[in-house]
Amino acid sequence: MDFAKFGPIETKPLSRIQKISGANLSRNWVMIPHVTFNDECDITELEDFRKTVGKEWEKSGLKISPLAFIIKAAAEALKAFPTFNSSLDGDNLVLKQYYHIGFAADTPNGLVVPVIKDADKKGLRQIAQELTDLSKLAREGKLKPTDMQGATFTISSLGGIGGTSFTPIVNAPEVAILGVCKSQIKPVWNGKEFAPRLMCPLSLSFDHRVIDGAAAARFTVHLGKLLSDVRRLIL
Repeated sequence: MDFAKFGPIETKPLSRIQKISGANLSRNWVMIPHVTFNDECDITELEDFRKTVGKEWEKSGLKISPLAFIIKAAAEALKAFPTFNSSLDGDNLVLKQYYHIGFAADTPNGLVVPVIKDADKKGLRQIAQELTDLSKLAREGKLKPTDMQGATFTISSLGGIGGTSFTPIVNAPEVAILGVCKSQIKPVWNGKEFAPRLMCPLSLSFDHRVIDGAAAARFTVHLGKLLSDVRRLIL
Protein backbone atom coordinates (compact mmCIF):
# COMPACT_ATOMS: atom_id res chain seq x y z
CA MET A 1 0.00 0.00 0.00
CA ASP A 2 1.17 3.52 -0.78
CA PHE A 3 0.92 5.20 2.63
CA ALA A 4 2.64 8.32 1.25
CA LYS A 5 -0.59 9.40 -0.42
CA PHE A 6 -2.08 9.99 3.03
CA GLY A 7 0.82 12.02 4.44
CA PRO A 8 4.56 12.11 5.18
CA ILE A 9 6.21 8.76 5.94
CA GLU A 10 9.61 7.32 6.80
CA THR A 11 10.69 3.81 5.79
CA LYS A 12 12.91 1.98 8.26
CA PRO A 13 14.22 -1.54 7.57
CA LEU A 14 13.72 -4.24 10.18
CA SER A 15 16.81 -5.28 12.11
CA ARG A 16 18.22 -8.77 11.62
CA ILE A 17 16.90 -9.79 15.04
CA GLN A 18 13.42 -8.46 14.23
CA LYS A 19 13.34 -10.43 10.96
CA ILE A 20 14.34 -13.67 12.65
CA SER A 21 12.16 -13.27 15.74
CA GLY A 22 9.21 -12.08 13.66
CA ALA A 23 9.23 -15.23 11.55
CA ASN A 24 9.54 -17.44 14.64
CA LEU A 25 6.76 -15.64 16.52
CA SER A 26 4.40 -15.84 13.54
CA ARG A 27 5.02 -19.57 13.16
CA ASN A 28 4.61 -20.26 16.88
CA TRP A 29 1.38 -18.25 17.11
CA VAL A 30 -0.16 -20.11 14.16
CA MET A 31 1.08 -23.63 14.97
CA ILE A 32 0.58 -23.68 18.75
CA PRO A 33 -2.93 -23.53 20.30
CA HIS A 34 -2.25 -20.88 22.94
CA VAL A 35 -4.12 -20.40 26.20
CA THR A 36 -3.06 -17.87 28.86
CA PHE A 37 -3.78 -18.27 32.57
CA ASN A 38 -3.56 -15.10 34.69
CA ASP A 39 -2.98 -14.95 38.42
CA GLU A 40 -1.06 -12.93 41.00
CA CYS A 41 1.09 -13.78 44.00
CA ASP A 42 2.14 -12.03 47.18
CA ILE A 43 5.84 -11.09 47.06
CA THR A 44 5.87 -8.73 50.05
CA GLU A 45 8.37 -10.79 52.08
CA LEU A 46 10.40 -11.61 48.99
CA GLU A 47 10.82 -7.92 48.19
CA ASP A 48 11.86 -7.14 51.76
CA PHE A 49 14.45 -9.91 51.61
CA ARG A 50 15.65 -8.77 48.18
CA LYS A 51 16.22 -5.23 49.42
CA THR A 52 18.11 -6.45 52.50
CA VAL A 53 20.34 -8.82 50.55
CA GLY A 54 20.68 -6.30 47.74
CA LYS A 55 22.31 -3.74 50.02
CA GLU A 56 24.96 -6.27 51.00
CA TRP A 57 25.60 -7.50 47.46
CA GLU A 58 25.78 -4.00 46.01
CA LYS A 59 28.99 -3.51 48.00
CA SER A 60 30.61 -6.00 45.61
CA GLY A 61 28.93 -4.38 42.59
CA LEU A 62 26.14 -6.95 42.16
CA LYS A 63 22.47 -6.03 41.90
CA ILE A 64 19.71 -8.59 42.38
CA SER A 65 16.39 -8.06 40.62
CA PRO A 66 13.07 -9.81 41.28
CA LEU A 67 13.69 -11.77 38.06
CA ALA A 68 16.47 -13.75 39.76
CA PHE A 69 13.97 -15.03 42.33
CA ILE A 70 11.40 -15.80 39.63
CA ILE A 71 13.95 -17.80 37.62
CA LYS A 72 14.90 -19.81 40.70
CA ALA A 73 11.25 -20.40 41.59
CA ALA A 74 10.40 -21.40 38.01
CA ALA A 75 13.15 -24.03 38.01
CA GLU A 76 11.76 -25.52 41.22
CA ALA A 77 8.18 -25.42 39.89
CA LEU A 78 9.26 -27.21 36.70
CA LYS A 79 10.65 -30.04 38.81
CA ALA A 80 7.28 -30.42 40.50
CA PHE A 81 5.42 -30.21 37.15
CA PRO A 82 7.70 -31.93 34.58
CA THR A 83 5.22 -31.60 31.71
CA PHE A 84 5.96 -27.87 31.65
CA ASN A 85 9.63 -28.71 31.05
CA SER A 86 8.91 -30.85 28.00
CA SER A 87 8.69 -30.66 24.22
CA LEU A 88 6.17 -32.22 21.85
CA ASP A 89 7.83 -34.50 19.29
CA GLY A 90 5.18 -36.00 17.01
CA ASP A 91 3.19 -38.42 19.17
CA ASN A 92 5.76 -38.34 21.97
CA LEU A 93 6.42 -35.98 24.84
CA VAL A 94 10.10 -35.40 25.57
CA LEU A 95 10.52 -34.80 29.31
CA LYS A 96 13.82 -33.01 29.93
CA GLN A 97 15.89 -33.72 33.01
CA TYR A 98 17.64 -30.35 32.88
CA TYR A 99 16.25 -26.92 33.69
CA HIS A 100 17.50 -24.13 31.44
CA ILE A 101 15.53 -20.90 31.86
CA GLY A 102 15.44 -18.34 29.06
CA PHE A 103 14.65 -14.69 29.81
CA ALA A 104 13.52 -12.11 27.28
CA ALA A 105 15.98 -9.21 27.07
CA ASP A 106 15.03 -5.92 25.45
CA THR A 107 17.88 -4.50 23.35
CA PRO A 108 18.26 -1.57 20.93
CA ASN A 109 18.18 -4.06 18.05
CA GLY A 110 15.20 -6.09 19.24
CA LEU A 111 14.24 -8.90 21.58
CA VAL A 112 16.71 -11.69 22.40
CA VAL A 113 16.43 -14.59 24.85
CA PRO A 114 19.61 -15.48 26.75
CA VAL A 115 19.52 -18.69 28.78
CA ILE A 116 20.45 -19.44 32.39
CA LYS A 117 21.70 -23.04 32.20
CA ASP A 118 20.94 -25.47 35.05
CA ALA A 119 19.08 -22.82 37.03
CA ASP A 120 17.94 -25.43 39.54
CA LYS A 121 21.54 -26.09 40.59
CA LYS A 122 22.46 -22.43 41.10
CA GLY A 123 21.96 -20.13 44.04
CA LEU A 124 20.34 -16.73 43.84
CA ARG A 125 23.69 -14.93 43.81
CA GLN A 126 24.97 -16.92 40.83
CA ILE A 127 21.70 -16.46 38.95
CA ALA A 128 21.80 -12.71 39.65
CA GLN A 129 25.38 -12.52 38.36
CA GLU A 130 24.55 -14.43 35.16
CA LEU A 131 21.49 -12.23 34.61
CA THR A 132 23.69 -9.15 34.86
CA ASP A 133 26.40 -10.56 32.58
CA LEU A 134 24.04 -11.93 29.91
CA SER A 135 21.91 -8.78 29.88
CA LYS A 136 25.02 -6.67 29.33
CA LEU A 137 26.15 -8.89 26.45
CA ALA A 138 22.65 -8.70 24.97
CA ARG A 139 22.60 -4.90 25.03
CA GLU A 140 26.04 -4.80 23.43
CA GLY A 141 25.08 -7.34 20.75
CA LYS A 142 27.81 -9.73 21.92
CA LEU A 143 25.77 -12.81 22.81
CA LYS A 144 27.05 -16.08 21.35
CA PRO A 145 24.60 -18.54 19.75
CA THR A 146 25.26 -20.93 22.65
CA ASP A 147 24.10 -18.21 25.08
CA MET A 148 20.63 -18.38 23.51
CA GLN A 149 20.21 -22.13 22.98
CA GLY A 150 18.75 -24.99 24.99
CA ALA A 151 16.03 -23.23 27.00
CA THR A 152 13.31 -25.48 28.41
CA PHE A 153 11.12 -22.63 29.70
CA THR A 154 11.09 -18.88 29.11
CA ILE A 155 10.22 -15.86 31.25
CA SER A 156 9.22 -12.52 29.77
CA SER A 157 9.27 -9.82 32.44
CA LEU A 158 7.76 -6.38 31.94
CA GLY A 159 7.99 -5.63 35.64
CA GLY A 160 10.29 -2.69 35.12
CA ILE A 161 7.82 -1.05 32.74
CA GLY A 162 4.23 -1.69 33.83
CA GLY A 163 1.05 -3.50 32.87
CA THR A 164 -1.27 -5.89 34.67
CA SER A 165 -1.27 -8.86 32.27
CA PHE A 166 -0.41 -9.87 28.72
CA THR A 167 -0.25 -12.92 26.46
CA PRO A 168 3.35 -14.01 25.88
CA ILE A 169 3.88 -16.28 22.86
CA VAL A 170 5.21 -19.78 23.55
CA ASN A 171 8.78 -20.15 22.33
CA ALA A 172 8.74 -23.51 20.49
CA PRO A 173 9.88 -26.20 21.06
CA GLU A 174 9.01 -25.20 24.63
CA VAL A 175 5.42 -25.75 25.77
CA ALA A 176 4.98 -22.83 28.17
CA ILE A 177 6.16 -19.29 28.88
CA LEU A 178 5.68 -17.07 31.91
CA GLY A 179 4.88 -13.38 31.60
CA VAL A 180 5.46 -11.06 34.56
CA CYS A 181 4.10 -7.52 34.93
CA LYS A 182 4.75 -4.72 37.41
CA SER A 183 3.97 -5.51 41.04
CA GLN A 184 1.49 -3.26 42.85
CA ILE A 185 0.46 -2.65 46.44
CA LYS A 186 -3.08 -3.96 46.94
CA PRO A 187 -5.38 -4.44 49.94
CA VAL A 188 -5.54 -8.16 50.78
CA TRP A 189 -7.86 -9.71 53.37
CA ASN A 190 -5.86 -11.65 55.99
CA GLY A 191 -8.83 -13.04 57.89
CA LYS A 192 -9.20 -10.06 60.20
CA GLU A 193 -8.58 -6.97 58.11
CA PHE A 194 -7.36 -5.69 54.79
CA ALA A 195 -3.58 -5.26 54.76
CA PRO A 196 -1.35 -3.70 52.09
CA ARG A 197 0.53 -6.42 50.19
CA LEU A 198 2.83 -6.30 47.17
CA MET A 199 1.14 -8.41 44.48
CA CYS A 200 2.94 -9.64 41.38
CA PRO A 201 0.88 -10.39 38.22
CA LEU A 202 1.69 -13.68 36.46
CA SER A 203 0.56 -14.62 32.93
CA LEU A 204 1.26 -18.21 31.91
CA SER A 205 0.79 -19.06 28.22
CA PHE A 206 0.87 -22.75 27.36
CA ASP A 207 0.47 -25.23 24.52
CA HIS A 208 -3.02 -26.68 24.99
CA ARG A 209 -2.04 -29.86 23.14
CA VAL A 210 0.23 -30.73 26.06
CA ILE A 211 -1.12 -28.80 29.05
CA ASP A 212 -4.72 -28.27 30.12
CA GLY A 213 -6.17 -25.40 32.12
CA ALA A 214 -6.24 -27.25 35.45
CA ALA A 215 -2.55 -28.14 35.17
CA ALA A 216 -1.71 -24.54 34.28
CA ALA A 217 -3.61 -23.28 37.32
CA ARG A 218 -1.84 -25.76 39.63
CA PHE A 219 1.56 -24.84 38.22
CA THR A 220 0.95 -21.11 38.63
CA VAL A 221 -0.42 -21.50 42.16
CA HIS A 222 2.62 -23.60 43.11
CA LEU A 223 4.95 -21.01 41.61
CA GLY A 224 3.13 -18.30 43.54
CA LYS A 225 3.60 -20.18 46.81
CA LEU A 226 7.34 -20.44 46.17
CA LEU A 227 7.55 -16.70 45.55
CA SER A 228 5.34 -15.87 48.53
CA ASP A 229 7.64 -17.72 50.95
CA VAL A 230 11.25 -16.89 50.08
CA ARG A 231 12.46 -19.56 52.54
CA ARG A 232 11.33 -22.21 50.06
CA LEU A 233 13.86 -20.85 47.54
CA ILE A 234 16.89 -20.53 49.79
CA LEU A 235 16.58 -23.72 51.85
